[in-house]
Amino acid sequence: MRILGIESSCDETGIAIYDDEQGLLAHQLYSQVKVHADYGGVVPELASRDHVRKTLPLIDAAFAQAGCGPEDIDGIAYTAGPGLVGALLVGTSIGRSLAYGWNIPAVAVHHMEGHLLAPMLEENVPEFPFIALLVSGGHTMMVKVAGIGQYEVLGESVDDAAGEAFDKTAKLLGLDYPGGPRLAKLAEQGVPKRFIFPRPMTDKPGLDFSFSGLKTAAAITIRNNDDDQQTKADIAHAFQTAVIDTLVIKCKRALKQTGINRLVIAGGVSANVQLRAQLERVMQGMQGQVYYPRTEFCTDNGAMIAYAGMQRLKAGQFASLDMKTKPRWPIDSLEAI
Repeated sequence: MRILGIESSCDETGIAIYDDEQGLLAHQLYSQVKVHADYGGVVPELASRDHVRKTLPLIDAAFAQAGCGPEDIDGIAYTAGPGLVGALLVGTSIGRSLAYGWNIPAVAVHHMEGHLLAPMLEENVPEFPFIALLVSGGHTMMVKVAGIGQYEVLGESVDDAAGEAFDKTAKLLGLDYPGGPRLAKLAEQGVPKRFIFPRPMTDKPGLDFSFSGLKTAAAITIRNNDDDQQTKADIAHAFQTAVIDTLVIKCKRALKQTGINRLVIAGGVSANVQLRAQLERVMQGMQGQVYYPRTEFCTDNGAMIAYAGMQRLKAGQFASLDMKTKPRWPIDSLEAI
């Protein structure tokens, strides 16, 4: 089976072609960073318009890369949610329309399920069950995964997601958009322990997250100190360390609580080098293993949507002709395979 995947939930247009025997045949990605840079964040209307301009050319480029055409595609997977409704509508409309025109099935894919399954694109894949830490600009959640579609949310952010807190703190530090990766880079120059920030909600039972208070602590520290480059780097280091420590503490708690020793980390923040290093040390100490996708598949991409869609199409799940999007879509409401 060969699937065309379309991702358009936010500010990246991702197209991929995945074959269940040959693996990933094509992967095209366009980032809108330059489009939104002047505004310091994603402008939904501009994002939607750019998806309109880029999706079909990227599909053509993917076919050229894979050396195949529409006649070789057995199904289309598109992101139907969660995400920005206008951006989702672009991918949904194009994906569903092409499937109808080519007389092949289509499937609506949950964006976070795509992230959760992204490590399956690698050679070393986790076996079920595992614990998944999904951490991105829009979501932070801990999920117990018994199988595809068998998801139990153990905890999630009650306010800002980790990636969102990274971006907002970066903006307070005067860093350009996208702020998260720039803050992580600046943190490399920071002096450890000059500033100490709280590890939110780690002194309470449970697996929920909260990062708005941490962001506020950073804002107060920025306001009360000099704005020289070294001070900014020290604050960035302290902030990143606090976020990573919080995520690691919650991961250890989830693993001990469930007795599972396999951990998947996915989403944009999973590309953070320090987070990966700490989780690898933790899993070695717990005699377990951590899995994550290669860096290019941590951020939004079409490959993860094509893979997730293939699993659901194989299970006989198809989208109706209605072009429905779900800007809010609980991952634990998905049908099990």
